[in-house]
Amino acid sequence: MINQQLSSLFQPIAIGDMRLKNRIVMAPMGTGLTSGDGSVTEQLIEYHAERARGGVGLIVVEPVCVDYPTGALLPKGLRLDGERYITGLGNLARAVKAAGANVSLQLGHGGRYSRSQFTGGQPVAPSPIPSRYTKEMPRELTTGEVEAIIEKFAQAAKIAQEAGFDGVELMGSTGYLISQFLSSVTNKRSDRFGGDTRSRATFVVEIIESIRRKVGASFPVCLKFSVDDYLPEGNTIEDSQIVARRAEAAGVSMLHAWAGWHESPIAMLPMSVARGAFVPLAQAVKAVAQVPVIAVGRINDALLAAQIVAEGKADLVAMGRALLADPHLPAKAAQGNLDDIRMCIACCRCFDDVTPSRSKGQSEPAIVCSLNAELGREWQRRTVPAKRAKNVLVVGGGPAGMEAARVSAARGHRVTLWEEQNRLGGTLSLASTPPHKEEINNIARYLGHQMQKLGVKLEMGKKVTAQAVSDGNFDEVIVAAGALPLIPAAPGAQSVRAVTANDVLAGETVGERVVVIGGGMVGSETAEFLASKGKKVTIVEMLDKIALDLGPTTRWVTVKRIRESDIEILTGTRFVEFADSGVVVQKEGLNQVLEADTVVMATGMRANTELADALKGKVRNLHVIGDCLEPRRILEAIHEGWEVGCTI
Repeated sequence: MINQQLSSLFQPIAIGDMRLKNRIVMAPMGTGLTSGDGSVTEQLIEYHAERARGGVGLIVVEPVCVDYPTGALLPKGLRLDGERYITGLGNLARAVKAAGANVSLQLGHGGRYSRSQFTGGQPVAPSPIPSRYTKEMPRELTTGEVEAIIEKFAQAAKIAQEAGFDGVELMGSTGYLISQFLSSVTNKRSDRFGGDTRSRATFVVEIIESIRRKVGASFPVCLKFSVDDYLPEGNTIEDSQIVARRAEAAGVSMLHAWAGWHESPIAMLPMSVARGAFVPLAQAVKAVAQVPVIAVGRINDALLAAQIVAEGKADLVAMGRALLADPHLPAKAAQGNLDDIRMCIACCRCFDDVTPSRSKGQSEPAIVCSLNAELGREWQRRTVPAKRAKNVLVVGGGPAGMEAARVSAARGHRVTLWEEQNRLGGTLSLASTPPHKEEINNIARYLGHQMQKLGVKLEMGKKVTAQAVSDGNFDEVIVAAGALPLIPAAPGAQSVRAVTANDVLAGETVGERVVVIGGGMVGSETAEFLASKGKKVTIVEMLDKIALDLGPTTRWVTVKRIRESDIEILTGTRFVEFADSGVVVQKEGLNQVLEADTVVMATGMRANTELADALKGKVRNLHVIGDCLEPRRILEAIHEGWEVGCTI
């Protein structure tokens, strides 16, 4: 029986020849799971099949290049510029459908976003306008070349149909070629493909019409497009409503409403973006369209997704990263098991670990998820029942320890977890304290529920000693004792109060004037937290930039917020010593005193190795994971917890 609040999400819907069992769409995302020649791999097939088994209604497979190499989107992205790719794509389509979902294929062309580093030639575009994203000048396409690309889109759609896909989606979003034709920023043409909004839509309209001639009237064709470019003088919502009407008249079956370009000066992906922030764009399209409309963007909550559909803001909801974190989100929601859903935290590691390859021309790494270590490794089937149930002790209730306990218990081991604090999560509660970091709370909530459900014996507030561990006679001991603040030697008169960033985030009182020593992720986020409390804050950072340990998808947003705040930033500046009224710092060889009531030390962490060192040689099987092995981020902690849980 489906929860009444979720019922709207699980109503079937017919789109042309395709009948979806629910309103949940898996958004297309580049994965790096393809082969070097752009063909399908077994790894890619199993990645999609797992999400089909998880109950999603429609999977839109990542974009395929219809015009290789000129229009390549990624160094080793999927290709569909010839019939040689039909076998692999057909295997993918059959696997997804056999696993219970419908499947569509996104068709794309990079245009000026295709990099010469991996295409071997100058990028092409509607007009010769350089890209801020790639820093390259494209060549203007001739009218004949544009017409040839239209035919290539149509041929690719026909091949997709022959391969067994239930539909195709046109990649008209995020600044790629179709976007470039639609936008006044990048389209200054004087032929029929340029001009006013209606004329700039001619390219995508003719693609749709050409596809229709090849695939028939009832084969679903979706257009995903940026409803608001968020660019100076770019397309507005009103422009996109004109595009939507033209696309529908040309025969499009569905409209997928996304936001912005890679060059847009607004955040679209990090956890600082509100859940469902771009649903109003879908609403605006739905106001003028008769075909179904898909909402997408920062939707990681099944209840929110259901609300969007129930309130008529969209007909379907697309989720991308949410289905990376938990491929079985739809099935769990359908069963009402919302506490069992591993919710995406929008940390953007999935984007960060792929994005650098786009600028460096390197082989694209496989996609990863901070919370789901099985992502991209579904075919390995590592989380299987243990051959023999063992008594397992996990020391530490942070993300590494909780994940190790979860996986070990799921495999049938008898697991005990000892935690010195009276709460689970380790430093997760501190990490979730700064502004815009609330999604971090999803991790401890999910893992705590799973451990309880799997019967992990929790002993909280327990002082752990090496003797207590060895006396327990456990078969396997997993130490995940975390890390401790690294505090450099601080000479000088300490009349000023000094605390750590952890102390501040845990609730320690500070004065009105605060100097934060260290401008990495922790220092920057702690400074934001203090500024939000009305404190006068200065960041002191030795390097030339702050927050360099943040991923590229999140870093620019964080730095932009800090620079637009009242926080003072001193880069290339070294902490020297404490002074009577604050701290002495040095920049370009000159010392100066920064007055402060409180100094916050955010100078890094060191592994807490005390227990692990004391246990060496005293227990049968010792495993050290997480920050007590080496301080890093959430992904590394959870992945190591998963790995040891699968191994013992």
